[in-house]
Amino acid sequence: MGLFNWIFEQFSYDLAIDLGTANTLVYMRGKGIVISEPSIVALNKLTGKPEAVGLRAKEMLGKTPANIVAIRPMKDGVIADFDVTEKMLEYFIDKAREKKHLLRPRIVIGIPSGITQVEKRAVKDAAFRAKAREVYLVEQAMAAAIGAGLPIVEPAGNMIVDIGGGTTDVAVISLAGIVHSRSIKVAGNEMDEAIIHYLKKKYNLLVGERSAEQIKIKIGTAYPLPEPLSMEIKGRDLKEGIPKTIVISDNEIREALKTPIEALIDVVKTTLENTPPELAADIVDRGIVLTGGGSMLKALDIRLREETQLPIFTTEDPLSSVVKGAGKILEDIDLLKKVTIV
Repeated sequence: MGLFNWIFEQFSYDLAIDLGTANTLVYMRGKGIVISEPSIVALNKLTGKPEAVGLRAKEMLGKTPANIVAIRPMKDGVIADFDVTEKMLEYFIDKAREKKHLLRPRIVIGIPSGITQVEKRAVKDAAFRAKAREVYLVEQAMAAAIGAGLPIVEPAGNMIVDIGGGTTDVAVISLAGIVHSRSIKVAGNEMDEAIIHYLKKKYNLLVGERSAEQIKIKIGTAYPLPEPLSMEIKGRDLKEGIPKTIVISDNEIREALKTPIEALIDVVKTTLENTPPELAADIVDRGIVLTGGGSMLKALDIRLREETQLPIFTTEDPLSSVVKGAGKILEDIDLLKKVTIV
């Protein structure tokens, strides 16, 4: 291997990270997405050290002995537990680095548009302490728009709705800048909690986070489907304290999801109301692009089309739009300068 190739390999250890509430995705320059795992750490309370991170930690949710606790260090798109986030980032950075590189990585991280300066500082500090050389922050909505292939540098309005695990980011983008954006703490996790609450209230049945997520994926809908759906679910009877099985329908889960879905519709409408007329005219032609894991809820596009009377498109791979966009930013220094926030 020549000196040039060796130097290039060292430099190619630059990473883009979508540090999400539900999942963390890591993109390595020149390789694409190398990690996609849940943002969960199983921590040993006695030693303070992680027993498992990511997929292995998710498998432990609700099943750990007393001395091990499964923690989601990100809440509503921001760091809720700084030390655990740092450990999680360090684990993912080391995992992405297959062999030891002499240089620490440059890292681009996607963050929600509504976060404070203190929260931005916390994300940067966690990345630096997890061995980053340089850290750049970009708004998730901007990264998602780039990842979805929207022509963000054109003088025209592009509207993106990124529904993640902890936050929903809605933005109107033109000339590589965000003209108007809103961020609400209602997204995939809020939907799961709404399902847990509904089953507890209506059936006295207690189900865990993982079960609620499975219910949402299998029979959760935002609009009635031509064919009704149902599934059998198992949980604990709160009156008797014993395991119980019930069958529920998509109609019931739609009722459970009513509040979070209405909150999503409201934030889209409010953003449209605050969009300058010229750009609003572009959105009428171009429509609204949905991305993020929460956008995969069945018939959400149909419901939004009904409510806004605009064309609605869902990206091909909603889960990876932010990290792919952050990866493109990482590989284009001019774009990086335009979209980095301080």
